[in-house]
Amino acid sequence: MNRTTQSTNIKQAINQLLDKGLTDKQDIYTKVVEELGVPRPTVRRVARDLRNELLAKIKILQSEVPELENGSGAAEGSD
Repeated sequence: MNRTTQSTNIKQAINQLLDKGLTDKQDIYTKVVEELGVPRPTVRRVARDLRNELLAKIKILQSEVPELENGSGAAEGSD
């Protein structure tokens, strides 16, 4: 299994466990290791990547005004 596919499978497994209501990080890692037979450090690395991706998406959703609207709003105010 190549690294991209392995990472995708691990991310899917983590998301499924989160959807089932698991909240303990160590339990999630253990279950993914057991289900997929991948090394724990790999699961931890992919979990870190997933967390960073989700945080980036949250940051986008939390931003109040996109830059495009900022520029057009300033032009309207100067008339």
